[in-house]
Amino acid sequence: MARTVDVAELVARAREGQPRAVARLISLVEDGSPQLPEVAAALAPFTGHAKVIGLTGAPGVGKSTSTNALVAAFRRQGKRVGVLAVDPSSPFSGGALLGDRVRMGDHATDPGVFIRSMATRGHLGGLSWATPQALRVLDAAGCDVVLVETVGVGQSEVEVVSLADTTIVLLAPGMGDGIQAAKAGILEIADVFVINKADRDGADVTARDLKYMISLGRRDREGPLWRPPVVKTVAARNEGLDEVVEAIEGHQRWMAEHGELEERRIRRAAAEIEAIAVERVRVRFGQTDQLAKRVVAGELDPFSAAEQLISANLGK
Repeated sequence: MARTVDVAELVARAREGQPRAVARLISLVEDGSPQLPEVAAALAPFTGHAKVIGLTGAPGVGKSTSTNALVAAFRRQGKRVGVLAVDPSSPFSGGALLGDRVRMGDHATDPGVFIRSMATRGHLGGLSWATPQALRVLDAAGCDVVLVETVGVGQSEVEVVSLADTTIVLLAPGMGDGIQAAKAGILEIADVFVINKADRDGADVTARDLKYMISLGRRDREGPLWRPPVVKTVAARNEGLDEVVEAIEGHQRWMAEHGELEERRIRRAAAEIEAIAVERVRVRFGQTDQLAKRVVAGELDPFSAAEQLISANLGK
């Protein structure tokens, strides 16, 4: 039986910036603790202040290195920074390497930085199912900025856009991220494009292609539109990161002026509510094995089985 914790005390300690308390709250989230509703209620009054920045892109573009460099850039501004680095899980053990914490070791002893690696545990879309609630923990714990780094699964890694205020898509020259990749959904979610490893040949060509695609994608749209800037960096040498921060801040100002930030956060909350409700319904429905056996045997069709399930659990 899981040990019950004093949620109010834990939240108070997290608000004071105690790393152990923050880590314990995120563990409760990841483990799906029965106390999770109590945790969410205790955190709610203290959330809504952190800027949430998502970083996504294909494997090998330098997401972890860029995240590490962005942490340093925000710390130079005196901001408290949280990092949620989502790593892919093993399909066999469910575990994850969680190597991002190793690559971000520069900030391990900085009390103004909290880094948490999270396993996807089979969840698709580049994020862990627990990421939204973990984000609330870091927000309530006083982080000014929370960086969410996705696993690097490529074109399907677009779920981060529903979670972040500003989404950064990273590319690198010579990795097939030019015009061909523009057809992928991952390039349609960017608020800021970052071409990392810009000291390589082809960086200028990639930047030119991106700017051309951005112009094409907005010719037939009406109303105020944000034009994603294209920034070149060499994250391993901390080059160009201040320009990335400027681009992020420019996007934040634009959203505030046009009411987009509130709209994004409302959509985020709506998706979170829906996900929780669906999970609650799934648990309430319980096992469907008997109905499934009847469908396989041809005694019942799937629609009728679904209606029986709903009627039995929710009433007509």
